Amino acid sequence: MDPIRIGIIGGSGLYQMEGLTDVEERRIATPFGDPSDALIIGRVEGVPVAFVARHGRGHRITPTQVNYRANIYALKSLGVERVISISACGSLREHLHPGEVVVPDQLFDFTKKREHTFFGDGLVAHVGAANPFCADLSAHIAASVAEAGGTVHQGAKFITIEGPRFSTKGESHVFRAWGMDIIGMTTSPEAFLAREAEMCYGVMAHITDYDVWHETEEPVHVEMLLETLAANAALAQRAIRLLVPRLATTERTCDCKDALAGALITQRDLIPEELIAKLSPIVAKYLK
Repeated sequence: MDPIRIGIIGGSGLYQMEGLTDVEERRIATPFGDPSDALIIGRVEGVPVAFVARHGRGHRITPTQVNYRANIYALKSLGVERVISISACGSLREHLHPGEVVVPDQLFDFTKKREHTFFGDGLVAHVGAANPFCADLSAHIAASVAEAGGTVHQGAKFITIEGPRFSTKGESHVFRAWGMDIIGMTTSPEAFLAREAEMCYGVMAHITDYDVWHETEEPVHVEMLLETLAANAALAQRAIRLLVPRLATTERTCDCKDALAGALITQRDLIPEELIAKLSPIVAKYLK
C-alpha cells in the first residue's frame, strides 16, 4: 500500500463507511501500550487512510482511560501527517445548535488524570501550543462539512473536561463565564500529543446537546447524544469522502511539521539512547 498520510480518530460509523476499500486490520504495539483497538487501514476515494476507534469498538473505554499516547504514536509510526478527529460535543452558546458542526480554533484543558506528553524520563521538550489546532487542516475540514451539506461554525473555544460524568449546572455556567463555546471529554491531550508528534490536528465536533446550562432545553443524557451522533454519521462520512482526496493533493505548509524544531531542551549527550530509540518516530530527525 502507498504511504498512509491521513489518520482519522473516531468511531465505527467511519471505518465501516460506504466506499471504503482495501480494508485490513492492523494491531500495532507501542512503547506506551496498546492503542484503543486494532487500526483499520483502507482507502477513501483511492487514498490510503488509517482509522482508530478512540473508545474501542463497542465504546468500551472511558475518556480518562483512552490511551491517547498509544493512539497517536501508532498513527505516527505508520507515517501519518494529518489527524482528523471526529468528536461529540455539547454547546455552551445559544447560536451553536445540536446537529451542527463546530471546527474549533482554541482549546482549554480542564482534565486532571491523563498522560499529556511523550516526553520525560531524561528528555524534556516544551512544544508551542498557542494555537493548538492546525489552521490549514481546520479550514479544509470546515469547507468539506459545508460542501457535504452540514451547518458548520469555524472557530470556537473547546474545553475538555475529565468525565465520564456530565457537568453540573454550576460548572456549565462557569465554563460559559470563562468564554468557552463547546465542551467535550477527549480533545485533550490528543491535540497536544499530535503537536509533539509534528502532526496536523483538527476537529470535526458534532454538537449533540446544550450541556446542562440551557433553561428551556433538556439536560444532556446518553440517549440524546447517541441519537444526534447517529443522525450526523452520514454527514461525517460525506465530509470525509470530500476531505481525504483534497488533503492528498495538498502539501503541508504549516508550522506543525516542525513543531519540535525549537522545543527540545535537554543536552544531547545526557539523553539516554534507549529513550531516543523509544521515541524514534517522533524525534529521530532531530536526535540522530
